[in-house]
Amino acid sequence: MNKPVRRQKPIAVDDPSTDGIELGKRLIRLSDDRGLSLTNRLANHFYRMTWSTPLHAMRLTGKYPLKLLAVPDDEIAGDPRAGKAIRAGYFQFRGLKQGLEDLDFARIDQPREFQDYIHSFRWLRDLAASGSRDQLAPLAENILRGWLAAHAETPSEPAWRADNVAWRILFWASYAPYILSSGDLVYRSLVLNCIARSARHLDRSADKAPAGLARMIAWSGIVAASVLLPGGEPRRIFGEAGLKRALEGGIYADGGIISRSPLEQLDAIMLLSMLRSTYAARREDVPSFIGQSLEKMVAALLGLVMGDGTIGSWQGSAPVDPEFLRNVVQMSRVRTRPLRQARDWGYQRLVAGQTTLIVDGAPPPVARLSGGGCASTCAMELSDGKNRIIVNCGGAALSGAMIPRGLASGLRTSAAHSTLILGDANSTAIMPDGALGKGVQEVELDRQEVPQGSRLEIAHDGYVRRMGFAHRRLLLLSQDGRELRGEDMVLPAQRRRKPAAVDYAIRFHLGLDIEPTLTADKQGAVLRLLHDSALWQFRVSEGTLEIEDSCWIDAEGRPHRSQQLVVSGTATSGGASIGWLFKRSG
Repeated sequence: MNKPVRRQKPIAVDDPSTDGIELGKRLIRLSDDRGLSLTNRLANHFYRMTWSTPLHAMRLTGKYPLKLLAVPDDEIAGDPRAGKAIRAGYFQFRGLKQGLEDLDFARIDQPREFQDYIHSFRWLRDLAASGSRDQLAPLAENILRGWLAAHAETPSEPAWRADNVAWRILFWASYAPYILSSGDLVYRSLVLNCIARSARHLDRSADKAPAGLARMIAWSGIVAASVLLPGGEPRRIFGEAGLKRALEGGIYADGGIISRSPLEQLDAIMLLSMLRSTYAARREDVPSFIGQSLEKMVAALLGLVMGDGTIGSWQGSAPVDPEFLRNVVQMSRVRTRPLRQARDWGYQRLVAGQTTLIVDGAPPPVARLSGGGCASTCAMELSDGKNRIIVNCGGAALSGAMIPRGLASGLRTSAAHSTLILGDANSTAIMPDGALGKGVQEVELDRQEVPQGSRLEIAHDGYVRRMGFAHRRLLLLSQDGRELRGEDMVLPAQRRRKPAAVDYAIRFHLGLDIEPTLTADKQGAVLRLLHDSALWQFRVSEGTLEIEDSCWIDAEGRPHRSQQLVVSGTATSGGASIGWLFKRSG
């Protein structure tokens, strides 16, 4: 895994704050994005082709376990609506439905995320939330029988992809009473043998999973199997060493996941919490590196929580159910404060009064990790108590019935984020195949705590090579949180030839239930918060202000109509400077 290279240039150095903020330091981040080599890609492809051969089948043979040594607790509540849908005869996922009667487990004609939901057996959690075990066990067993008939003998993707296999081990173990209550000894033996075969499959495939969350999941499955199956001591030594490597390669030093996705961060915390439950079920000591990783990861995730108690819309994510977020954090057993300055993960958190401001201060994730990666450098989100004032559209990673491929691609653009855009182009290119291309490589950041409040200055080079301009954004949040001053600067790069004039647009996507009204001079707007009738005023020093349509994606992948403030104008060859102000009234 190629981590971003970083170097720091100290200027006026002060004592670090007690909240982890390095005062008076300038940070320059350089993105290194070389991706997987052709040799590695071919080797992984060849390995997957061997799954259907007798040689791989021989690798999966071994002793049949007679039982699970323990049943871990899953403290995270499932979705009763999805569980009731299964009881009614169909899987339901992000607006899509799949009937059970006509379900061919060997070929599920649904998007990848829906297939993963079925193959990982994460739906067992939802099913368990919809009734008693006596009611639901026969249904769960019947579904599992169908899956085993299609996949127990011969591994194939996506059912036997490493991350799906590992999740399946964790969920089968946590919900064993729902799938192993049958008196049919042949069926029980088949389930237990499939768990053992899955562990042997992971022994060889875990390190071939993509770096980041997928590899962490795969190694966690090995560790869980070693704890829950008889004779697992040698595998536990092997698995814990692999998991430690996966965490070191997949998590930044500040606790943020390398994909920069809050949803993946949440999944990683849930993963390690479930893994820790397997140790607790056996009354075994948890390796210290798991607890240490959880402490850092929870603090980093909480750093993205807005005033309404849930995360912001970053890198394809969307706000999740606050109760689900609380359940995951509670299961982690970590009690910590939100991380205010995640320099490696790239998010800056400024809080004053009841106002919370989050800013993206890093390049997008590297290309090989950018399935839902967004060109969002310098974007911001702002909340006043439980009211979201400024948001990003979000949701690019939540594909489903209500987010077609074209919309998902649009949600990854710079224009779908609250930042400045030059020439109607993305600060980092989004390629036709969905990967992130050239763009932001360097991000310069300077954060200060000053008498007036919190000051953040951030700049990136995403437009330098194409247009000859750098974007610099200055933000100052007052001590009482009632005023946010900003300035967006379009600065000509140091080149022999002057750049040509270019149009700019500064977009501020508004949260739901906010009613904007332009002032007569079109240099300002009044934002009325419909929940509590509070007012925020917006003023801009340059350009033309308009109100345009926008959209916002919720946790279920549903688009909602919203509005945005758009400041537009033209930057001359000498650049431009646009000052603006958000101020709470009353």
